[in-house]
Amino acid sequence: MAYPTVSAPYGFVPLNRFDGLPYAGATQLYPVTSGQAVYNGQVVQFVNGGTISPIADIHAAINTVGVCVGVQYKNSSGQTVQAQYAPASGVSEVYAYVVNDPAAVFKVAVTGNNQTITPIAGTCLNTNVQGVTGTGSATTGDINSSIDGGTANSTAAHPFRIVGLVEESKTTAGLYSEVLVKINGTSHQQVSTTGTTT
Repeated sequence: MAYPTVSAPYGFVPLNRFDGLPYAGATQLYPVTSGQAVYNGQVVQFVNGGTISPIADIHAAINTVGVCVGVQYKNSSGQTVQAQYAPASGVSEVYAYVVNDPAAVFKVAVTGNNQTITPIAGTCLNTNVQGVTGTGSATTGDINSSIDGGTANSTAAHPFRIVGLVEESKTTAGLYSEVLVKINGTSHQQVSTTGTTT
């Protein structure tokens, strides 16, 4: 039997770099667009005006700066809070800690487009896949994003590349409930030559 069993998606978790170097925890602090809730494990992008926002739909082609791994903000008492997520209202001066390395590799659960764990064969390695946006939880501070294993193919517009398989959660049937992905090519805003406007 596989261990551990993956029962639900949990967002994108940074592990290492595509070149094999370990992930050292490096992040960049970016201001979040006012009125936007942002969650741990959520894919985010730069928008016009120099702030970041969660990407509303990671299903198809996207432009992303990386993945949020925590936030800081001022609460209604003016205290600085560091947390897993920031709500859309009742807070100010919201910043997100973002893993913005274009070579970063993330562990992520494999689902269909309905958030149900749907393990896939190891032949998915080096294919491109679409994401499943998910919903943020105010209880855990995480978002339940995942990748849609049913979309694994060579399509260049798919925003993620499967670069590794997670053996620990392989099912008894030899299928993979989790994979390792990186942001695909020019989907990453900091390697694209197109910037945002002020």
